[in-house]
Amino acid sequence: MSSTRRTPTREEVEAWFTGLIDGTRTRDQADRWAARWFIDPHAAPVEDGVVEWALDLLHGIDLLAGPDGRFLHTTPSCAHG
Repeated sequence: MSSTRRTPTREEVEAWFTGLIDGTRTRDQADRWAARWFIDPHAAPVEDGVVEWALDLLHGIDLLAGPDGRFLHTTPSCAHG
């Protein structure tokens, strides 16, 4: 069976981080977008190590650090990842 979803480019991943920083994308949207390459059996394997690292960060970008509602990954950490 062939893959039906191609691997994202570095530019696409960067656009998701930019969207998080400028507020045009939500953390939930970014998490769901990146999750596809971890849970979709039809997703193409990620060959680029930088893209894989960035997808891993985006997949979980909406995780809370604790019960106070702060996010595990702050907006500045997204900008300087």
